[in-house]
Amino acid sequence: MADNFRSDAQDRVPARKGELTKMAILEAALAVAARDGLEGVTIGVLADRLGMSKSGVFSHFGSREELLIATLLEYEARFLNAVLRPAILEPRGLLRLKAILGNWFTRLGHETQEGCLYISGGIEYDDRPGAVRDELVRMLTDWEKALARAILMCVETGEMNEEVPVELIVFELYSLALGFHHNARMMQRDNGSVLIRQVFERILNQYQSRPAGI
Repeated sequence: MADNFRSDAQDRVPARKGELTKMAILEAALAVAARDGLEGVTIGVLADRLGMSKSGVFSHFGSREELLIATLLEYEARFLNAVLRPAILEPRGLLRLKAILGNWFTRLGHETQEGCLYISGGIEYDDRPGAVRDELVRMLTDWEKALARAILMCVETGEMNEEVPVELIVFELYSLALGFHHNARMMQRDNGSVLIRQVFERILNQYQSRPAGI
């Protein structure tokens, strides 16, 4: 029994070490991608950054493509954890939708000095077929669906009209995010956080239900 216990413990230690190393690689990949885009993420760059051999980095991922996809998945997990998870604590309906949008645009504000992989990755891979682009499209589609679900909850609670154009609102909100990114990154303006909240409040107010007679 004792020998078996030691064997199990010995097996877990290398596995845990491997998980920690892989996480460190992804952490470095996210930092590089935020600064230089996904194209800046290479096995060599990460090896130099972490003081590892290229083969050591490569052993955790079957290819550079798999590394980029793993980086995107880690970014997505962190994005959803920061944007969606706190908002779920709010009641279904307009309060939850506003919390989601507030969290989203707050995160965008924090990323203006580094870059949002949803936006920068979309620009890099918008016309480049392959597995990385497919993963980006899947991620963005899932995010649009999450926004659509939050809007439909507002219809279910009676806070938005039944005829609300969900697809149009999602398009408007995502266009707002792109405009915010351009305003902050390209134009180097610092008024985006105030403006973006004014605009998304105006978008939501346009579609909210009104008491009869108003």
